[in-house]
Amino acid sequence: MPASAATEEQEIDLLELAGKVWKARRLLLKTCGIALVAALVVAFSIPKEYTASVMLAPEVEGGSRSLGGLSALAGMAGISMRGTEGGDALSPDLYPDIVSSVDFVTELFAVPVEDAEGELKTDLYHYLRDEQRSPWWSVVLSLPFRGLSWVLSLFKEADDEASGVVDPFRLSQEEMEVVKALNNRIAVSVDKKTSVITLSVTMQDPLVSAVLTDTVMQHLQAYITDYRTNKARHDLEFTQQLYDEARKKYYAAQQAYADYVDMNQNISLRRVQTRQERLQNEMTLAYNLYNQTAQQLQLAKAKVQENTPVYTIVQAATVPLKASKPSKLMILMGFVFLAGVGAVGWILFGRELVDSWRQRASAGE
Repeated sequence: MPASAATEEQEIDLLELAGKVWKARRLLLKTCGIALVAALVVAFSIPKEYTASVMLAPEVEGGSRSLGGLSALAGMAGISMRGTEGGDALSPDLYPDIVSSVDFVTELFAVPVEDAEGELKTDLYHYLRDEQRSPWWSVVLSLPFRGLSWVLSLFKEADDEASGVVDPFRLSQEEMEVVKALNNRIAVSVDKKTSVITLSVTMQDPLVSAVLTDTVMQHLQAYITDYRTNKARHDLEFTQQLYDEARKKYYAAQQAYADYVDMNQNISLRRVQTRQERLQNEMTLAYNLYNQTAQQLQLAKAKVQENTPVYTIVQAATVPLKASKPSKLMILMGFVFLAGVGAVGWILFGRELVDSWRQRASAGE
């Protein structure tokens, strides 16, 4: 078949299909109208969600991290700080896993929650458990399961009242549901190039989303700070104990030397002088140890400060003014598009297919 003839036949087929759709345009418009009404019902039945975000820029991790002065001071005190220049085991890529961990999430249960109107005052756990609005169809679909759980609860022994303390090692089914719900509402992302951390929280109340975003940011900073300074803080506590013991021994040796000198003034006996020299040497040794531990204590304090991470807030959390979910326009477009495609498919192919099935069924009878 020549190419021109095939092109002409294809144009004729397209015109024929367009003619079929045009003849059944009332069905197409009616279907799209019904889809539009259904989309409006669905869009206005879904509760609004508000998203608040914050952006953090962590300090740049380097090899030396300004330890030159501290290293020189440590060398004078006989302390090596070569192990302080290693890489950080807690990379920003692990921050999403930290925020989604059970221990981290359960610490947020006791965060106080207050809505924008000031009518609701509770904690985050009870807010997610009792104060969340749902579409009407989810309530209808959950009624049979609620009835079943209520019947089953009649045959179970009453549980003791909750103590208010959450055990992350052994969560109840209700607590686990709240953990899952909170994980779905908190998102953390890290830019690979700039290392900027973006933390966002989605809630049904704008004020709650902003407050919780700021709270999660503070908890994350505290967690990272505690992790990075854990070894340095333990070393500081141990050095503080050594310093206190050395100071106590030095004061005791100093007092013993002073008392002996006062009691043996104007005495030229050799054994008295020997005893005095021995006490003086002991006082000198105690002072040297006391002086060295004092230097180590200052270095330990500087090490804690050095390991404490610093974050720059690029964008602070603010109360969102517009809802992020649901997108009513996208719902309307999706419903109308799917209804239009379905109606066109029915007009072009569905009717003929159903008619052929009916004819075969009638011929078989």
